Amino acid sequence: MESLGGLLVADFSRVLAGPYATMLLADLGADVVKIERPDGGDDTRAWGPPYADGQATYFLGVNRNKRSIALDLRDPGDLEVARALVARADVLVENFRPGTMERLGLGYEQASAANPGLVYCSVTGFGAGKGAELPGYDLVVQAVGGLMSVTGEPSGPGTKTGVALVDVITGLHAALGVLAALRHRDTTGRGQRVEVSLLTSLLSALANHASAFAAAGVVPQAMGNRHPSIVPYEVFEAADRPIVIAAGNDRQFRALCEVLDRQDLSADPRYATNAGRVADRLTLVPELSRTLATASADTWFAALTSAGVPCGPINDVAGAFALASSLGFEPVVDGQVANPIGLGRTPASYRLPPPGLGQDAAWVREILGR
Repeated sequence: MESLGGLLVADFSRVLAGPYATMLLADLGADVVKIERPDGGDDTRAWGPPYADGQATYFLGVNRNKRSIALDLRDPGDLEVARALVARADVLVENFRPGTMERLGLGYEQASAANPGLVYCSVTGFGAGKGAELPGYDLVVQAVGGLMSVTGEPSGPGTKTGVALVDVITGLHAALGVLAALRHRDTTGRGQRVEVSLLTSLLSALANHASAFAAAGVVPQAMGNRHPSIVPYEVFEAADRPIVIAAGNDRQFRALCEVLDRQDLSADPRYATNAGRVADRLTLVPELSRTLATASADTWFAALTSAGVPCGPINDVAGAFALASSLGFEPVVDGQVANPIGLGRTPASYRLPPPGLGQDAAWVREILGR
């Protein structure tokens, strides 16, 4: 049996954070019913190119293992179907603007009155209080949430990450919150509300930067590919292309110097500890760069990896998938990116391709007895 087999999820979410969370639940066996508007469905169905077999790959990437029903929630008949589904569901996930579900009669208090065991997950940009009217787009949250201020070069403007990382992190938090609430329901029979926001998810994901501010009042700044607390931990230019070296402790630094035949650096008291290397970054990094420029990235990758020094060339996405395959992973399954969670007894499954808009209306109505 699959980990979440037998659970019914009413998925009112769209775009990325909510659909990513519900796809993770679906991969682990839950039956996820995606409720979409009839006039086009989820916004990401139109977010292309690129396309695969005429479908936007953006939509395909976060909607496998789901069923779709098209409902106009302004229509009384369709709204009754939605309410019946909520009354039957184990989990509801929504990312409408705060207040929208309440106006539809589908808010938490209304839904839990009809279905006390319901786990009700709301995903917002900035919460349901003072931030309720702020638009919850990943790029906006990266800007106001501090991520862009620590990304990019010090002299440049704030830079966004290459993927909508805040949405993905928020989706992970949503899925984790749902699982915790389900565990509580297992012992009490009672559901509860789960609330996650893009802003608070980002603040948590800022990790060491957030801790630097919260604990020490330090406001981090962008440092390009350098690290504020570890040296060497950045990009270097080899003879042919860049390579990343992440020597996170003194032993790894000594091993790096051994491979580079730069024992003079490991013997220098200025560089004996990480704290010293951080303090004297401006003298150490040019010396390492000068030596690394004498051989290819692949040469250094092989030699440094053998010596236990974390490093690697900067791959494009194709190179990243090739690396995963070479290491024995199966990163693509039936043309879809594989679920990254390995479970020994109840592994993720790939039962259904991403659905066509409204294609599963008959299935949904059958389970609802309509």
